[in-house]
Amino acid sequence: MELARSAHLDTFARDHLPPPGQWPRLVFDLPELRYPDRLNCGAELLDRTVERFGADRPVFRDGAGAVWTYGELRDRVDRIAHTLGDLGVVPGNRVLLRGPTTPWLAACWLAVMKAGAVAVTVLAQARAGELSVMCEMARVSHALCDSRVVGELVKARVPGLRVTEYGGDAPGDLLRLAARPPGRRARFEAVDTAADDVALIAFTSGTTGRPKGCAHFHRDVLAVADTFSAHVLRPRPDDLFAGSPPLGFTFGLGGLLIFPMRAGASALLLEQAGPRQLLPAVAEHRVSVLFTAPTAYRLMLADVGAHDTGSLRRCVSAGENLPAATWQAWYERTGLRLINGIGATELLHIFVSAADEAIRPGTTGLPVPGWQARVVDASGHPVPDGQEGLLAVRGPVGCRYLSDPRQSEYVRDGWNITGDTYVREPDGHLRHVARADDMIISAGYNIAGPQVEDALLEHPDVLEAAVVGHPDEVRGRIVVAYAVLRAGVPRDGATEEALRAFVTSRLAPYKCPRRFVFLDELPRTATGKLQRFRLRAP
Repeated sequence: MELARSAHLDTFARDHLPPPGQWPRLVFDLPELRYPDRLNCGAELLDRTVERFGADRPVFRDGAGAVWTYGELRDRVDRIAHTLGDLGVVPGNRVLLRGPTTPWLAACWLAVMKAGAVAVTVLAQARAGELSVMCEMARVSHALCDSRVVGELVKARVPGLRVTEYGGDAPGDLLRLAARPPGRRARFEAVDTAADDVALIAFTSGTTGRPKGCAHFHRDVLAVADTFSAHVLRPRPDDLFAGSPPLGFTFGLGGLLIFPMRAGASALLLEQAGPRQLLPAVAEHRVSVLFTAPTAYRLMLADVGAHDTGSLRRCVSAGENLPAATWQAWYERTGLRLINGIGATELLHIFVSAADEAIRPGTTGLPVPGWQARVVDASGHPVPDGQEGLLAVRGPVGCRYLSDPRQSEYVRDGWNITGDTYVREPDGHLRHVARADDMIISAGYNIAGPQVEDALLEHPDVLEAAVVGHPDEVRGRIVVAYAVLRAGVPRDGATEEALRAFVTSRLAPYKCPRRFVFLDELPRTATGKLQRFRLRAP
C-alpha cells in the first residue's frame, strides 16, 4: 500500500511501521470513511467543530465545576501548540502525555495533533520501569506531564527526554509558557498532515509482558467516531459524556474526547472516576452518556437506586466480557439497555457491538457498520455458526505494531485476529467465550501475567513465581500469584504484604496480585515447562 506524502520531519514512526504486506486489509465501505489525502484529526475535532457548532458550546467540565467552551479550548490548544514549537517539537516527534484525566491533558493531546507530532499517552499510574520501556520503544523526545505525577517520569531517567510539567508553579510550567507573550492568542494553523501520517502510538501488553506499540493514523481517529459512535452510540450535540477509562486507554480517548467532540457534544473529565464516584457525578452533572467496564456496572448496582440517573440515555460497557446477569440487573434497576462492545488497542476502539432493539443479552453484538467480523479456525477458515473459533475482524483501522515481529501473529490473511474465542450465533450475533491467550482481564484492565512474574522475581525472597487469573464475581477475574519462597521466609500475611508493596513499587497498582499462594514447588512438565492450567483450576 502506497502512503501519501508525509508532513513529518521526524519520520521514525512511519519508518518503523510493519511492511505493507503484513498489514490487514483495510475496508472503507461507508462513504464517510473515504477521507481526503490531507487530514489533521486535531483540526477536524476542534476547528471544524467550532465552525459547525460555534465557539460558545461547552466542551469539557471537571469535577470542581469548571466549564470550558470550544472557543476557550481552541485558544488554549493553539497556545500550547505554539509553545511546543518553542520547546523544539517538530512534526513527527513523539510526545509523551502523562497525567490524570483533566481538560488540560485533553488540550495537550489536541495540541500535539495540531502540531503534527505523535502522541504517546500513558497512564498516570505507570511506574518508572514501564515508562522507560515505552519511551525507548517509541523514541520519545519530549514529555508533557502533570506536575503532580512527574516523579516516576524523572525516576525513569530516559536519555535525552525533555520533560515539561503543567499545572504547577515552576517558571517553566507549560501553562505559564503558553500564557505569554500576549501575541500568542493568534490561531495556530494545524500542520498539513497526511491522513495516513501516524497521529498516536498506544501501548498494549502481550502475554510476554513486553508492551506493543500500536501506531494509528489521523484518519483512524476519525474512523472510530464515524463507525461505532455515529452508527451505534448515535450521540447528540447536547449530550454530556463521562466514564471511568482514562485518556491513556484508547477506550477513554474515544469515549471522553474523540466521540463527544466529533458530535459537538461535551465531556465531564473526572480525575477520580471509580464506581463510587460515577453515580454521584451522573446525578450532579446530569450525564447522559456513560462509559465504563462491566465490573463498575456490577458494583454500582447496589447504589444505583440512591442516585438520580434519569439523565442517562446511553451506557456503554467494554474492556471485558459483559455477563447477561449484569445486563439484566442494570436494565431492571435503570430501564437502560447496556451497549456491550469489544474493542482493542490494536484497532483503536469498538468494532463489534449493538444498541437498542438489536441487543441480545449475553452476546457482544454485531459487526459495527464499517467493520466485518467472522469466526475462524487456527488456519483462518470460517467455522460454522455455533462452533467456537477465533474472532477475526477488519475495517477502516488495522493493527500496525511498531517494529514488532508479533505483527504476523495478530494479522493473518488480511484479518486482525484479536486473541478472543467467539461463537457466531445463527442470527449473526457474536458471543464471547474466553481469551485465547494468557492475558488476565480484571475490572477492564489488561494485565500480562508474565510481566507481574518478572516483577516478583526481582524480590530476593522469591525463587519462582507464576501469575494467573482466577474467576471473581466482582472483577470478572483477579490476579493470583503462586510463589516459591527462599528457605526460612515465613509464608504469612506479613510476607504477602511485603511482596504486594514490592510489586506496586514497580508496576501500576492495578497489576498487583490480589491473592498470594505459597507453594513448595510450581507444577511443571517433565521437560520443566510450567503447567499454568493446573494453577487456573479451582
